[in-house]
Amino acid sequence: MPSRHAFLLLLACCLPLLASAAKPRVFVLTDIENEPDDAMSLVRYLTYANHFETEGLVATTSIHQRNHVAPQRIRQIVTAYGKVRDNLELHEPGFPTGEHLLALVTEGLPVYGLLGVGEGKDSSGSEALIRALDRDDSRPLWVPVWGGPSVLAQALAKLRSTRAPEQLARAVAKLRVYAISDQDDSGPWLRKEFPGLFYIVSPGFSAGGAYHHATWSGISGDYFHARCPGADFTLVTNEWLDRNIRKKGPLGAEYPHWEYLMEGDTPSFLNLIDNGLNHSEHPDWGGWGGRYELYTPRPQKWHLVPETRPIWTDADDEVMGADGRWHDTNHATIWRWREAYQNDFAARMDWTVKPYKEANHPPVPKLGHAARLTAKPGERVDLSAEGTGDPDGDAVSYVWFYYNEAGTFPLSSARSGQPLEIKAYDQPKAWFVVPTARVMAPGTGQMHIILAVTDHGSPRLTRYQRVIVDVVK
Repeated sequence: MPSRHAFLLLLACCLPLLASAAKPRVFVLTDIENEPDDAMSLVRYLTYANHFETEGLVATTSIHQRNHVAPQRIRQIVTAYGKVRDNLELHEPGFPTGEHLLALVTEGLPVYGLLGVGEGKDSSGSEALIRALDRDDSRPLWVPVWGGPSVLAQALAKLRSTRAPEQLARAVAKLRVYAISDQDDSGPWLRKEFPGLFYIVSPGFSAGGAYHHATWSGISGDYFHARCPGADFTLVTNEWLDRNIRKKGPLGAEYPHWEYLMEGDTPSFLNLIDNGLNHSEHPDWGGWGGRYELYTPRPQKWHLVPETRPIWTDADDEVMGADGRWHDTNHATIWRWREAYQNDFAARMDWTVKPYKEANHPPVPKLGHAARLTAKPGERVDLSAEGTGDPDGDAVSYVWFYYNEAGTFPLSSARSGQPLEIKAYDQPKAWFVVPTARVMAPGTGQMHIILAVTDHGSPRLTRYQRVIVDVVK
């Protein structure tokens, strides 16, 4: 590991580049004030505001809040963010000003779903979304949908009626939607009417029990929605949140107590955070916001209508739980990362009130080789984290593990539950042999090896590197 002085010098040189690097464009739709979780998610979102280029914060309706919108609550939380923005900037560069974000707050019509879609049903929210799509920017536009997506439906409906087909196609191709289930009837309509639309969702309505089955409920729904054993519930209790979030300054004061679960909407942007694990364009690779695969889901009783085309939807991960048992569920694709994303949030709330020297900052893992390797069955693959460091000079721990479900080289699990033995898995240098047994035909494909580096600060923070090994013959 390099000396602390040398590492800090390197980091200081790199931070301006990080601040100016291409960030994901984000346009949030939220039925805020329907229940506390939207406000909770917005607080977390703002502590990562330097990881995104936010282009819209729109108050919407949903099946739970049909006849009114609450843009004033968005403004209240953003105003609190503005009070701590300069302190956040001491820890990482690139945080937008509160004034800039306040100017992005708009609203949809105060009507339910498709009642707000059609000629003459524009809103400040739908018009802002059209302007974002018209912007001369080649990056995708991510639309996290925390309530109903009728604002998006109106924007696309208007584009379809007023633009040439090729212009509409370009707009649809820019969009990346991550919806927290279906919270009005415009979600299934969008997927049917715009079959090329990139759409991540666990489809269905709450009345039919959809939320219990939805991937996103793995964020914290152990006892209510997801009812998922294996997750560590102590990290999402109101007591934990009191200690680590709510007591920390003006922004923490805006974080309410949850009623059903903590931050049900947060998974919609977790995979956009630059942590080394997330790859937003590859939902099947997995990350803090869960893992999804592209297929047409079979009809379920909680679907409003049968799904007619492939969407990015529920996938399972096999994970060792806090109860010492293996669990193979879609919820586990999120709760497997819970300690990391909760500690990270707690540290960022520290950043809102503490000087740099009194807070913890994430380690910076480095690979001593390319992130993409090629190997044949039976060959040894050497892994290296040479150059890894920590900006606070903290000691770091290493874990190399095989993310079996993320790749296309599936291995059947051994008795230990681990399909691949990585030698010296807890050291900076590790290695493994590409298996030749317990491998499905044709014996080629991608292996995803994850390096997780955790510092020994308080709270402990984790960052990642992903190594993809192409197994060829």
